[in-house]
Amino acid sequence: MSNPRAASLCLLLVSVSACAGASRVDRAADRACAAGGELSPGSDEERTLYALGVVQGQRLHQFNLNGREAALVARGMQDSISGGARSVNMREMMPRIQELAESRGRVVQGENLRRGAAFEESAAREPGARRLGSGLVFRSVAEGSGASPTARDTVTVRYRGTLIDGTEFDASRDGPATFALEGVIPCWTEALALMRPGGRAQFVCPAALAYGERGNRTVPAGSTLVFEVELVSVAPSRAAATEAAAPER
Repeated sequence: MSNPRAASLCLLLVSVSACAGASRVDRAADRACAAGGELSPGSDEERTLYALGVVQGQRLHQFNLNGREAALVARGMQDSISGGARSVNMREMMPRIQELAESRGRVVQGENLRRGAAFEESAAREPGARRLGSGLVFRSVAEGSGASPTARDTVTVRYRGTLIDGTEFDASRDGPATFALEGVIPCWTEALALMRPGGRAQFVCPAALAYGERGNRTVPAGSTLVFEVELVSVAPSRAAATEAAAPER
């Protein structure tokens, strides 16, 4: 999800859990696990199950697990899936899970903020880049023409969003996306106001202008984000268009 270490932990949890139950459902998979092989999804259903594992792994990012810790989590998953005996009193442990999530989350958040600040400084030194008062680093790649959008406008864009390590967390994969600027993160509202239709640019968005210190399902807490954006077109919002069309009194 957020970095190679987290991705490898996610794969570890998925593969260990899969291997734990393979002997009950698939002899070939059981032999592959015993030989240290890697389970690869084949059918649509298996790809769906793999995606389920990825989703579960994403929920563990805030714990910043090391190898032994990931193995312990996988063991718990195995016991839960197989109906095996629990090694701990779950009633006692539930509050501690939340405490651990919060303490580990603060560590991850602080590290992401530190790395993000260094990345922003470097990005601001790139040729053609400029750092605005808000902290946004804006670099025009190709100039467009026409009027720039305002916060009340609706825009159509092509875009790709990544973490600073290059991990993609969002993109307009199925064609241009259209949305109202008043409903996006502050970084986008500010950056798109500097563009014109047909233009392309890169935004480096500090966490404070993106998803903040809490993050979201796909963006870890405190993450600086990088967007590559093409502004396809601009249209006034429905409310603004209605106001403009209304007769003067």
